[in-house]
Amino acid sequence: MRRSAPLVLVVLAAAILGGSLALLGAKLTGLAGGGTTTVYVPRDARDLGVGLNEPVSASARPLVGNRFDPARIYTARSPGVVTVYAFFDKADSGAQGSGFVVSESGYILTSAHVITDAGEGDSAKTNEASRVFIGFKDGDRAKAEIVGWDVYDDVALLRVSPDAHELAPVPLGDSSQVRAGDPVAAMGSPFGNEDSIAVGVVSAVRRSIMSLTSLYKVVDAIQIDAPITHGNSGGPLFDARGRVIGINAQIRTDSGAAEGVGFAIPINAAQRSMRQLAAVGHVVYAYLGVTTETLTPTLARHLGYDTSRGAILSTVRDDSPADRAGLRGGSEAEMFNGETISRGGDLIVAIDGQAVRSADDIVRQVAARLPGESASLTIVRDGEQRVVRVRLGERPEAPETSR
Repeated sequence: MRRSAPLVLVVLAAAILGGSLALLGAKLTGLAGGGTTTVYVPRDARDLGVGLNEPVSASARPLVGNRFDPARIYTARSPGVVTVYAFFDKADSGAQGSGFVVSESGYILTSAHVITDAGEGDSAKTNEASRVFIGFKDGDRAKAEIVGWDVYDDVALLRVSPDAHELAPVPLGDSSQVRAGDPVAAMGSPFGNEDSIAVGVVSAVRRSIMSLTSLYKVVDAIQIDAPITHGNSGGPLFDARGRVIGINAQIRTDSGAAEGVGFAIPINAAQRSMRQLAAVGHVVYAYLGVTTETLTPTLARHLGYDTSRGAILSTVRDDSPADRAGLRGGSEAEMFNGETISRGGDLIVAIDGQAVRSADDIVRQVAARLPGESASLTIVRDGEQRVVRVRLGERPEAPETSR
């Protein structure tokens, strides 16, 4: 665990079962037995030879009505919530987290940091657990295979044999519809206490937080006040109708205990990862190669822009897609209203006609595309608006820039 300030991000799956971790295994690189490193994944899962809703179960249905009833959610969904045990050496030392079943064929979602060492130490290589077991509500356990993981959004996909145990898939919701104030129920195995539920509300949406498993930020995280803690990682966050809207991933704390500030990975982002992992065993993200700053109305007046919203390019990585397209980063920096800002860089105001209102919008819009796709960036340079065509690359694991 890295501690860079009194305020630390705590890995919820840090309930270590004992011993130092001698991590074994190697990162999945693609299709079984292959050496594929770059894969173009179509947007539509049907193009991959699987149903559009695979691996999500078509039989999982939301609860009727919008009344928030934690007891009803617990009764209906707890059979589909599991405990994940990951072991990393022959001495049986390991870690414990949570997860949830998403299909009758045995797919289970959890957090990448539960079953890998991503984000630990200085190594750029991610190692997976040598053995993973799934604990069910009735206390039974089954061996699971690691299908793959996404270190960027901290998502992992596991699979158990459908014959190993009766499966109760849970339905997935739409995290784009989540609003601050919505009631939520977090389920999982805090401190190894299986089959637990905690309730609260959504404190905020579209949070931009540091990732536990990569050098990139996670945008659109759901902030909650439900008391989640160690061992909850990978467990589901349910809405009032018993639909999963997020994967519990982090707490922010001064003391190491739950202090009412938790974060969940939005389920829409997790489904993107899940479909790629189910299809080819790993994920690919598009990459522009820039760092940006949010243009606000006050900053726009200070810098003399006619527009009041957008993303200012502060740096452009050498030989990146942005660099090859001729985009310009800032030429100087100054202090304004207590923060460092860049001058002289291009201002992005839209991508493919979709408005850009903040730096995080660049991350969202680029992440929604795939390597090799082209995008038209509407920029403002020297007071004039122009369109620049960019062919996106593939996101590197250790970037100099974050988008």
